[in-house]
Amino acid sequence: MPPLPNNTSESNRPVRQKNTEKKRSSYAKEQRPIMAQRARTTIDRPSVHERTEKKPPLVQLGRRLVTGIFGAWYGLSMPSARKAGWKPRVEPYVGYGTTKFSRIICRTVYGSTARTFRRRLGRGIRNIFLVPAPRVPVRVSIDGIPVLAGHVGDLSTFESVHDIKQSPASAIRSDEHGYLDLLAPRTMTPGTHTITYQVGKRPPVASPLFISPDGSPVGIISDVDDTIMVSQVPHMAKAALKFLFVNPRNRASVPGMSVFYNKIGDLFPGAPFFYLSTSPWNVEGTIRELIRVHGFPQGPILLRDIDPRPKTFIPSGVQHKLEFVQQLMSDFPHMKFILIGDDGQQDPTTYARLTKLYPGRIVAIGIRQLTYSEKDLPAMLSVSSIPDVDVPVFYGQSGVSLMNTMLPTLEAVSLSISSQKRKH
Repeated sequence: MPPLPNNTSESNRPVRQKNTEKKRSSYAKEQRPIMAQRARTTIDRPSVHERTEKKPPLVQLGRRLVTGIFGAWYGLSMPSARKAGWKPRVEPYVGYGTTKFSRIICRTVYGSTARTFRRRLGRGIRNIFLVPAPRVPVRVSIDGIPVLAGHVGDLSTFESVHDIKQSPASAIRSDEHGYLDLLAPRTMTPGTHTITYQVGKRPPVASPLFISPDGSPVGIISDVDDTIMVSQVPHMAKAALKFLFVNPRNRASVPGMSVFYNKIGDLFPGAPFFYLSTSPWNVEGTIRELIRVHGFPQGPILLRDIDPRPKTFIPSGVQHKLEFVQQLMSDFPHMKFILIGDDGQQDPTTYARLTKLYPGRIVAIGIRQLTYSEKDLPAMLSVSSIPDVDVPVFYGQSGVSLMNTMLPTLEAVSLSISSQKRKH
């Protein structure tokens, strides 16, 4: 008997062809260049009352004097760097986003082409005295896929990620202070991706891009100075000396905090960690190295620009933190947050204000209490407890003490979230 025709194979052929075409179409779509929009949020957004023209005449005069000094520094340092043979390079910063958009941040600065020079000056002092390279073309890619966008320059206005509109592609250039800040609407898988930057003929440099999964119920916003890293910010001279001359590998972390943060990460798998600091963007690499060396959960580091601008000057630490949290609340509208800070600056009152601005969005607040040796005299005499809020607040001098008091509440929150997921 002759063999029967393979009708099953024939009938499945169109289905296989369709599946193959879908895969090809999906792959082609993934490989298309990523169209990004200039961002006007991440570096700093000035509040109306902080603008120079709103200040008294003497303050305006002082600010214009400082702005003029910075302008003179730029005017002298950039030609000197070019004369010394320095070329533009990229200082990459950690990016973050969701499965629908990414925020990409870097800065173009002048630097020597000799690697030994960078190794010798690999401490904070090199980072503080970076010479910005303005309006430099930068080639950007995410996981090897090129990112295209228009000129990036206006960093003074808040812009919600939900207001992004597509724009024609052209070369990406940093702004007049060397910053490049992009919003890239693109479907991404959760996890860690790689952003690659390249300027001219220099070798490409890479930075991580943390993509949070859809539906992540909780995120963690943490202060850096004296919360996870011993900085002694109330003692400004000591803090400055540490940043300038102490190698990041030798910087001390607050005892027990890395263990505490990893415990939180275990309770909320996939929860993003955001690190806020009033330090300048120049020292982002220093803080990132400390986070890596001491085993803290990886995450974006959100700093501030200390270059005074004619209209906005330098934002205050409180305003800086409020505005970045506002940005995160906008970027992740369905996410609730755990806030962790210290009582050495104004974190208690800042976090209390955030609970009023965003009712129901704050899960808990942890305040690390500085020891007497870490405080200056005014801090010793002041009372830094948090005002009354409708949110659980916990205090402790170390990660261990905060862990003992705070984890039971966070465990209850985690169980509640798991229960709600099972119901749905």
